[in-house]
Amino acid sequence: MDRFLEMHTFSAVVDAGSFIKAADTLGFSKAAVSRYVGELEARLGVRLLHRTTRRLSLTEEGEVFYARCRELLNGVEEAEAELSSRSGAARGLLRVNAPVTFGISHLASLWSAFHELHPQVRLDVTLSDRVVDLIEEGYDVAIRIATLPASTLISKRLTGTRMVLCASPAYLKAHGTPLHPADLAEHSVIAYSYWSMGDEWHFDGPKGHVSVRVNPYMHTNNGDTCRVMALAHQGIIMQPTFLVGDDLAAGTLVELMPEFRSIELGIYAIYPSRKHVAPKVRALVDFLAQRLSGKRLV
Repeated sequence: MDRFLEMHTFSAVVDAGSFIKAADTLGFSKAAVSRYVGELEARLGVRLLHRTTRRLSLTEEGEVFYARCRELLNGVEEAEAELSSRSGAARGLLRVNAPVTFGISHLASLWSAFHELHPQVRLDVTLSDRVVDLIEEGYDVAIRIATLPASTLISKRLTGTRMVLCASPAYLKAHGTPLHPADLAEHSVIAYSYWSMGDEWHFDGPKGHVSVRVNPYMHTNNGDTCRVMALAHQGIIMQPTFLVGDDLAAGTLVELMPEFRSIELGIYAIYPSRKHVAPKVRALVDFLAQRLSGKRLV
Protein backbone atom coordinates (compact mmCIF):
# COMPACT_ATOMS: atom_id res chain seq x y z
CA MET A 1 0.00 0.00 0.00
CA ASP A 2 1.26 3.48 -0.92
CA ARG A 3 2.01 5.29 2.34
CA PHE A 4 1.02 8.65 0.88
CA LEU A 5 -2.37 7.24 -0.14
CA GLU A 6 -2.85 5.80 3.34
CA MET A 7 -2.11 9.16 4.99
CA HIS A 8 -4.26 11.02 2.47
CA THR A 9 -7.18 8.65 3.05
CA PHE A 10 -6.83 8.74 6.84
CA SER A 11 -6.71 12.56 6.84
CA ALA A 12 -9.75 12.72 4.57
CA VAL A 13 -11.73 10.52 6.99
CA VAL A 14 -10.79 12.77 9.92
CA ASP A 15 -11.59 15.96 7.98
CA ALA A 16 -14.93 14.61 6.73
CA GLY A 17 -15.92 13.01 10.03
CA SER A 18 -17.04 9.77 8.40
CA PHE A 19 -15.89 7.05 6.01
CA ILE A 20 -18.83 7.67 3.68
CA LYS A 21 -18.17 11.41 3.31
CA ALA A 22 -14.46 10.76 2.85
CA ALA A 23 -15.25 8.23 0.14
CA ASP A 24 -17.39 10.83 -1.67
CA THR A 25 -14.60 13.41 -1.41
CA LEU A 26 -11.89 11.02 -2.62
CA GLY A 27 -13.97 9.29 -5.26
CA PHE A 28 -13.34 5.89 -3.63
CA SER A 29 -15.78 3.29 -2.40
CA LYS A 30 -16.51 3.21 1.34
CA ALA A 31 -15.03 -0.29 1.46
CA ALA A 32 -11.78 0.94 -0.07
CA VAL A 33 -11.51 3.80 2.40
CA SER A 34 -12.15 1.46 5.34
CA ARG A 35 -9.57 -0.96 4.00
CA TYR A 36 -6.89 1.71 3.55
CA VAL A 37 -7.36 3.01 7.09
CA GLY A 38 -7.45 -0.51 8.50
CA GLU A 39 -4.22 -1.45 6.69
CA LEU A 40 -2.59 1.75 7.97
CA GLU A 41 -3.53 0.89 11.55
CA ALA A 42 -2.29 -2.67 11.07
CA ARG A 43 1.04 -1.49 9.67
CA LEU A 44 1.53 1.02 12.51
CA GLY A 45 0.30 -1.41 15.14
CA VAL A 46 -2.00 1.18 16.80
CA ARG A 47 -5.65 2.19 16.65
CA LEU A 48 -5.98 5.66 15.15
CA LEU A 49 -9.77 6.06 15.30
CA HIS A 50 -12.51 5.26 17.78
CA ARG A 51 -15.41 3.94 15.70
CA THR A 52 -19.02 3.89 16.90
CA THR A 53 -22.29 3.71 15.01
CA ARG A 54 -22.82 7.45 15.59
CA ARG A 55 -19.44 9.12 15.27
CA LEU A 56 -15.71 8.87 14.75
CA SER A 57 -13.08 10.31 17.03
CA LEU A 58 -9.30 10.25 17.13
CA THR A 59 -7.39 8.19 19.65
CA GLU A 60 -4.44 9.85 21.37
CA GLU A 61 -2.12 8.18 18.87
CA GLY A 62 -4.46 9.23 16.07
CA GLU A 63 -4.24 12.88 17.08
CA VAL A 64 -0.45 12.78 16.94
CA PHE A 65 -0.39 10.96 13.61
CA TYR A 66 -3.08 13.21 12.07
CA ALA A 67 -1.10 16.34 12.97
CA ARG A 68 2.01 14.95 11.26
CA CYS A 69 -0.01 13.79 8.26
CA ARG A 70 -1.43 17.27 7.81
CA GLU A 71 2.06 18.78 7.96
CA LEU A 72 3.31 16.41 5.27
CA LEU A 73 0.24 16.72 3.06
CA ASN A 74 0.22 20.50 3.36
CA GLY A 75 3.88 20.51 2.38
CA VAL A 76 3.08 18.49 -0.74
CA GLU A 77 0.18 20.83 -1.58
CA GLU A 78 2.38 23.89 -1.12
CA ALA A 79 5.07 22.39 -3.35
CA GLU A 80 2.49 21.63 -6.05
CA ALA A 81 0.99 25.10 -5.69
CA GLU A 82 4.39 26.73 -6.06
CA LEU A 83 5.09 24.76 -9.22
CA SER A 84 1.61 25.20 -10.69
CA SER A 85 1.71 28.94 -9.94
CA ARG A 86 4.46 29.18 -12.52
CA SER A 87 2.26 27.62 -15.15
CA GLY A 88 -0.78 29.63 -14.05
CA ALA A 89 -3.14 26.66 -14.15
CA ALA A 90 -5.95 26.71 -11.58
CA ARG A 91 -6.59 23.14 -10.43
CA GLY A 92 -7.24 21.00 -7.38
CA LEU A 93 -9.57 21.12 -4.40
CA LEU A 94 -10.56 24.64 -3.30
CA ARG A 95 -12.17 24.87 0.15
CA VAL A 96 -14.27 28.01 0.62
CA ASN A 97 -16.15 29.28 3.68
CA ALA A 98 -18.86 31.95 3.48
CA PRO A 99 -21.68 33.34 5.64
CA VAL A 100 -24.94 31.44 5.23
CA THR A 101 -27.27 34.11 3.85
CA PHE A 102 -24.68 35.85 1.69
CA GLY A 103 -23.51 32.50 0.41
CA ILE A 104 -27.03 31.55 -0.67
CA SER A 105 -28.27 34.89 -1.97
CA HIS A 106 -25.15 36.26 -3.68
CA LEU A 107 -22.61 33.48 -4.19
CA ALA A 108 -24.63 30.36 -5.07
CA SER A 109 -25.47 31.70 -8.53
CA LEU A 110 -21.79 32.39 -9.27
CA TRP A 111 -20.32 28.92 -8.74
CA SER A 112 -21.45 27.55 -12.10
CA ALA A 113 -19.75 30.41 -13.94
CA PHE A 114 -16.57 29.89 -11.94
CA HIS A 115 -16.64 26.17 -12.73
CA GLU A 116 -17.02 26.87 -16.45
CA LEU A 117 -13.98 29.15 -16.34
CA HIS A 118 -11.90 26.77 -14.22
CA PRO A 119 -13.12 23.20 -14.81
CA GLN A 120 -10.05 21.65 -13.15
CA VAL A 121 -10.93 23.23 -9.78
CA ARG A 122 -13.05 21.12 -7.43
CA LEU A 123 -15.09 23.31 -5.09
CA ASP A 124 -15.89 22.49 -1.46
CA VAL A 125 -18.11 25.33 -0.23
CA THR A 126 -19.15 25.47 3.42
CA LEU A 127 -21.69 28.01 4.69
CA SER A 128 -21.37 29.06 8.32
CA ASP A 129 -21.85 32.34 10.16
CA ARG A 130 -19.17 31.65 12.75
CA VAL A 131 -15.66 32.97 12.09
CA VAL A 132 -13.59 29.98 11.03
CA ASP A 133 -9.85 29.59 11.50
CA LEU A 134 -8.55 29.24 7.94
CA ILE A 135 -5.27 27.62 8.96
CA GLU A 136 -6.59 25.24 11.62
CA GLU A 137 -9.65 24.20 9.63
CA GLY A 138 -7.95 23.97 6.26
CA TYR A 139 -9.85 26.57 4.24
CA ASP A 140 -8.23 28.21 1.22
CA VAL A 141 -10.54 31.25 1.12
CA ALA A 142 -13.17 32.72 3.44
CA ILE A 143 -15.68 35.44 2.74
CA ARG A 144 -15.95 37.82 5.69
CA ILE A 145 -18.39 40.66 6.29
CA ALA A 146 -16.80 43.09 8.71
CA THR A 147 -15.75 46.67 9.38
CA LEU A 148 -12.11 45.69 8.85
CA PRO A 149 -10.52 42.40 7.78
CA ALA A 150 -8.36 40.37 10.16
CA SER A 151 -4.88 41.95 10.20
CA THR A 152 -3.05 38.59 10.32
CA LEU A 153 -4.56 37.43 7.03
CA ILE A 154 -4.46 38.71 3.46
CA SER A 155 -7.70 40.28 2.25
CA LYS A 156 -9.27 41.77 -0.83
CA ARG A 157 -12.36 43.96 -0.60
CA LEU A 158 -15.06 42.68 -2.93
CA THR A 159 -17.95 45.06 -2.22
CA GLY A 160 -19.80 46.71 0.67
CA THR A 161 -23.09 46.77 2.51
CA ARG A 162 -24.55 48.56 5.52
CA MET A 163 -26.51 47.63 8.60
CA VAL A 164 -30.05 48.97 8.70
CA LEU A 165 -32.59 49.16 11.51
CA CYS A 166 -36.03 48.02 10.37
CA ALA A 167 -39.42 46.57 11.29
CA SER A 168 -42.70 45.73 9.59
CA PRO A 169 -45.44 48.36 9.10
CA ALA A 170 -47.83 46.20 11.18
CA TYR A 171 -45.42 46.11 14.13
CA LEU A 172 -44.92 49.88 13.97
CA LYS A 173 -48.67 50.48 13.78
CA ALA A 174 -49.21 48.37 16.90
CA HIS A 175 -46.23 49.60 18.95
CA GLY A 176 -45.30 52.99 17.57
CA THR A 177 -42.27 54.13 15.59
CA PRO A 178 -39.03 54.86 17.48
CA LEU A 179 -37.65 58.31 16.68
CA HIS A 180 -34.33 58.07 18.53
CA PRO A 181 -32.04 55.08 19.29
CA ALA A 182 -32.85 55.51 23.00
CA ASP A 183 -36.47 54.59 22.17
CA LEU A 184 -35.35 51.03 21.34
CA ALA A 185 -35.38 50.26 25.07
CA GLU A 186 -39.19 50.36 24.88
CA HIS A 187 -39.45 48.01 21.88
CA SER A 188 -39.22 44.30 21.11
CA VAL A 189 -35.82 43.57 19.59
CA ILE A 190 -34.55 40.45 17.82
CA ALA A 191 -30.74 40.39 17.83
CA TYR A 192 -28.08 38.59 15.84
CA SER A 193 -25.80 36.56 18.13
CA TYR A 194 -22.60 37.03 16.11
CA TRP A 195 -22.98 40.81 15.93
CA SER A 196 -19.56 42.19 16.94
CA MET A 197 -21.11 45.01 19.00
CA GLY A 198 -23.18 42.58 21.05
CA ASP A 199 -26.26 44.28 22.48
CA GLU A 200 -24.72 47.74 22.38
CA TRP A 201 -25.72 49.29 19.06
CA HIS A 202 -23.96 52.32 17.62
CA PHE A 203 -25.26 55.04 15.32
CA ASP A 204 -24.04 58.27 13.75
CA GLY A 205 -26.80 60.86 14.07
CA PRO A 206 -27.31 64.54 13.29
CA LYS A 207 -25.58 65.49 16.55
CA GLY A 208 -22.83 62.91 16.47
CA HIS A 209 -22.26 59.40 17.74
CA VAL A 210 -25.00 57.64 19.73
CA SER A 211 -24.73 54.31 21.56
CA VAL A 212 -27.66 52.45 23.03
CA ARG A 213 -27.88 49.14 24.88
CA VAL A 214 -30.83 47.08 23.67
CA ASN A 215 -32.54 44.30 25.62
CA PRO A 216 -33.48 41.67 23.02
CA TYR A 217 -36.12 39.12 23.90
CA MET A 218 -34.57 36.82 21.29
CA HIS A 219 -31.06 36.13 20.05
CA THR A 220 -30.28 33.99 17.00
CA ASN A 221 -27.10 33.17 15.11
CA ASN A 222 -28.89 33.38 11.76
CA GLY A 223 -29.82 36.60 9.97
CA ASP A 224 -32.63 34.97 8.01
CA THR A 225 -34.33 34.08 11.29
CA CYS A 226 -34.16 37.74 12.35
CA ARG A 227 -35.67 38.74 9.01
CA VAL A 228 -38.52 36.20 9.22
CA MET A 229 -39.35 37.34 12.75
CA ALA A 230 -39.50 40.96 11.60
CA LEU A 231 -41.71 40.04 8.65
CA ALA A 232 -43.98 38.26 11.13
CA HIS A 233 -44.38 41.61 12.96
CA GLN A 234 -42.47 40.40 16.03
CA GLY A 235 -40.07 43.29 16.52
CA ILE A 236 -37.16 45.42 15.35
CA ILE A 237 -34.01 44.02 13.78
CA MET A 238 -30.65 45.34 12.61
CA GLN A 239 -29.52 43.46 9.52
CA PRO A 240 -27.40 44.12 6.40
CA THR A 241 -29.08 45.50 3.35
CA PHE A 242 -27.98 42.54 1.23
CA LEU A 243 -30.43 40.54 3.36
CA VAL A 244 -33.35 42.98 3.81
CA GLY A 245 -32.89 45.21 0.74
CA ASP A 246 -35.69 43.56 -1.24
CA ASP A 247 -38.04 43.78 1.75
CA LEU A 248 -37.31 47.49 2.13
CA ALA A 249 -37.94 48.04 -1.59
CA ALA A 250 -41.23 46.11 -1.38
CA GLY A 251 -42.36 47.96 1.75
CA THR A 252 -42.75 44.78 3.81
CA LEU A 253 -40.05 46.20 6.08
CA VAL A 254 -39.49 49.87 6.84
CA GLU A 255 -36.13 51.46 7.60
CA LEU A 256 -36.21 53.23 10.96
CA MET A 257 -34.46 56.46 11.87
CA PRO A 258 -32.55 56.80 8.58
CA GLU A 259 -30.89 59.93 9.95
CA PHE A 260 -29.17 57.67 12.50
CA ARG A 261 -26.85 55.59 10.35
CA SER A 262 -25.33 52.37 11.61
CA ILE A 263 -21.98 51.02 10.44
CA GLU A 264 -20.87 50.35 6.89
CA LEU A 265 -19.44 46.88 6.32
CA GLY A 266 -16.93 45.60 3.82
CA ILE A 267 -17.27 42.20 2.19
CA TYR A 268 -13.81 40.64 1.88
CA ALA A 269 -12.15 37.58 0.47
CA ILE A 270 -9.65 36.38 3.08
CA TYR A 271 -6.79 33.96 2.46
CA PRO A 272 -3.82 32.91 4.61
CA SER A 273 -0.73 34.12 2.77
CA ARG A 274 0.46 36.41 0.00
CA LYS A 275 3.46 34.14 -0.61
CA HIS A 276 3.02 31.43 -3.26
CA VAL A 277 -0.69 32.06 -3.70
CA ALA A 278 -2.09 29.01 -5.47
CA PRO A 279 -3.61 29.74 -8.88
CA LYS A 280 -6.95 28.31 -7.72
CA VAL A 281 -7.06 30.87 -4.87
CA ARG A 282 -6.03 33.76 -7.08
CA ALA A 283 -8.56 32.68 -9.70
CA LEU A 284 -11.43 32.68 -7.20
CA VAL A 285 -10.49 35.98 -5.55
CA ASP A 286 -10.14 37.70 -8.93
CA PHE A 287 -13.39 36.16 -10.15
CA LEU A 288 -15.38 37.32 -7.11
CA ALA A 289 -13.82 40.77 -7.24
CA GLN A 290 -14.82 41.10 -10.89
CA ARG A 291 -18.39 39.85 -10.33
CA LEU A 292 -19.08 41.82 -7.14
CA SER A 293 -16.98 44.97 -7.64
CA GLY A 294 -19.16 48.04 -7.97
CA LYS A 295 -22.20 46.03 -6.86
CA ARG A 296 -22.63 47.78 -3.53
CA LEU A 297 -25.26 45.77 -1.74
CA VAL A 298 -27.29 48.58 -0.17
